[in-house]
Amino acid sequence: MKDFVLTVTCPSTRGIVAAISGYLAAEGCNIIDSSQFDDLETGRFFIRISFISETGTGLDTLRDGFEAIAAPFDMDYIFHDGTYRIKTMIMVSRFGHCLNDLLYRWRIGALPIDIVGVVSNHLEYQKLVVNHDIPFYHIPVTKETKPAAEARLAELIEQTDTELVVLARYMQVLSDTLCRKMVGQVINIHHSFLPSFKGPTPTSRPISAVSN
Repeated sequence: MKDFVLTVTCPSTRGIVAAISGYLAAEGCNIIDSSQFDDLETGRFFIRISFISETGTGLDTLRDGFEAIAAPFDMDYIFHDGTYRIKTMIMVSRFGHCLNDLLYRWRIGALPIDIVGVVSNHLEYQKLVVNHDIPFYHIPVTKETKPAAEARLAELIEQTDTELVVLARYMQVLSDTLCRKMVGQVINIHHSFLPSFKGPTPTSRPISAVSN
């Protein structure tokens, strides 16, 4: 048996899940996990499905056959090898709870990623990262040096073949240029009210605005 992952995004409409699950079943695949989200504000639908190919159907065959399913729904989709460990760069500032959680899950095998490095604008977690045999990159950032710092970050991303950047309470706002360059490859795992309440001190806004 082979483990695969399918991610899909498309305009929200009826029948998407039925079409996908029906196709996978017909190809001899068994779904073992599925997570979906329907964004009512944007009208976009997102789904991630982990499945097992019980009859030996390969990725190329699944991709080719899925086009007929995807076209009527205007789907953007990607099939992945479920055993592939995505090359991940973690970024952190002075608070390490998110970083520590990621490193713990990675160390025990619960987070199947390949951490290619940790970037920080401070030095607090250099020893922690190095003790995990992970490269640590110190890139200080000020208002004046931000363009140069982001250029260095982009260089690191290219040199390490990074596929995913995780902002683990990295307390810097990435520029539009960098975000556009890394579209679909950057996630922020630190809970906050952003982007509705932008800036370094969102809690200073009137409490009525953030009470929900």
